[in-house]
Amino acid sequence: MAHNNEHPLFPFFLLALVFFVLTAPIAAQQVPLAEKEALKNFYQETAGGSWTHNWDLQANVASWHGVTVKNGHVTQLVLHNNGLKGKLSEHLAQLGHLEVLNLAFNELHGTIPKDLFQLPRLRVVQLEMNKLKGTLPNDFSQCNSLRKLVLFNNKLEGGIPNGIGDATQLRVLNLSSNYLSGSLPQGLAKLKHLEQLEVFGNKFSGQIEVDFSQLENLREVIISHNGFEGALPDGLLTLEKLQLVHVQGNNFSSLGTWAMSPSAGIAVFESDDTLLNFQLNELRQGRTRMATNSFEEDKN
Repeated sequence: MAHNNEHPLFPFFLLALVFFVLTAPIAAQQVPLAEKEALKNFYQETAGGSWTHNWDLQANVASWHGVTVKNGHVTQLVLHNNGLKGKLSEHLAQLGHLEVLNLAFNELHGTIPKDLFQLPRLRVVQLEMNKLKGTLPNDFSQCNSLRKLVLFNNKLEGGIPNGIGDATQLRVLNLSSNYLSGSLPQGLAKLKHLEQLEVFGNKFSGQIEVDFSQLENLREVIISHNGFEGALPDGLLTLEKLQLVHVQGNNFSSLGTWAMSPSAGIAVFESDDTLLNFQLNELRQGRTRMATNSFEEDKN
């Protein structure tokens, strides 16, 4: 006669295991109540019901359009061109694990919450093409992860704080088409990883005293249509990776140094000196022809 050696609790154990396997992924996407409430407040403050892609507030946060949840926390909020209207919510600063914030091409107004730049994991901030006013935050000391800050086409005023240099991992800084004024802060020279600097179409003035020679990774400098004076910084001439320079629409006294020793890698140079533009363009084309001829000789 056969005996059943199965433990009497085995069926319950098996059922619990199946339940865990089925519910674990869902549990992993649950976020703390504080983060969910912060998003709900943000939704209400930006007319969420009228968004192009709105949220079902009764559904799991991970299912909300533009929201990325990782390891139980909100890490990305990407709602560009989504019909957001209203003030930029201060509740966003409660998303302590936020890495990417992209609310570009909407109709947000008011000021940029200063606490937003206290989020230590924040890597990308894109708020371009809105109607934001006020000044930039002074304190970037917590922005140890910030790689990209794009705020062009808003209504920002004041200057660029010297503290911007504390965002030492910054690669892209685009503040163009605002009402920013004053001079470029010397703290910019601390941004050793900076690749793109764009501040065209503002009200900057005076001489540029930034030591650009420290920015060895710089590829693009667009400072056109401001009120800069004096000489174009010689430090730009030493940058081997520099490819694009736009300086037109300013009051630079002399660009002659550039005619004698332009940066070797420049592919595009635009200034108010049409002759210099022509000379540099011809020099670039000459280098291209030499490289092509050398390549053809190597092939033969």
